[in-house]
Amino acid sequence: MANKKENDIAIKVSHMTKNFKLYSDKPNTLKERLVRGWKNKTEVRTVLKDINLEIKKGETVALIGVNGSGKSTLLKLMTKIIYPNKGTLKTYGKLTSLLELGAGFHPDFTGRENIYFNAAIFGLTRQEIDARLQSIIDFSELGDFIDSPVRTYSSGMYMRLAFSVAINVDAEILLIDEILAVGDQRFQEKCFAKLEELAKSNMTIVIVSHSLDSISKLCNRAIWINNGEVAMDGKCKDVIEEYLRVCG
Repeated sequence: MANKKENDIAIKVSHMTKNFKLYSDKPNTLKERLVRGWKNKTEVRTVLKDINLEIKKGETVALIGVNGSGKSTLLKLMTKIIYPNKGTLKTYGKLTSLLELGAGFHPDFTGRENIYFNAAIFGLTRQEIDARLQSIIDFSELGDFIDSPVRTYSSGMYMRLAFSVAINVDAEILLIDEILAVGDQRFQEKCFAKLEELAKSNMTIVIVSHSLDSISKLCNRAIWINNGEVAMDGKCKDVIEEYLRVCG
């Protein structure tokens, strides 16, 4: 039986390491294969090293760091899109994510059809989706484009639809990776305002963003990832100040 502390945890990462194999020196032509032989050299790159962290239910956490530091990989591990080579990562609660534009959408379906498609994947019934449909459409501000195939959407329109669905599927954990960087400034601000509202409702939010001003307002905690390791974990303001001092 889980104790009270375990019941408070949304995400737990223990001694987690993630490696990727990089392939090089693959022969480009048949002649090269015959002369040199096909020797596929592999190099193992460690992206995350022995990560240990706990995120409590209701926390709003920013992952910060320079490009290539391992932030996005950590989010993908949380979604179970990829798996660690060592250690464990456990999530407790219904999870949804906004990691890549267009992920989870069928390009030939209309925006409206994709709302039903996505929400059904997250376990909502037809009746539940019907009840939320207009709220999703209204928040997205897509207007008549909601009945156009999503393959005709701009990146900003994709983001509007994806975000509007994600906040309406009763998720307990929401993961966001830079998707809010696309689209117009006004809608980005609208999204952050909605995230602040969701944070007050005890949703667990983990976000990767280079907008340090926005995450400092939204998040109560920040984790700085540097070269695949946790460089600092603490109050958002303190971590951002140290990150800027070191990385500029």
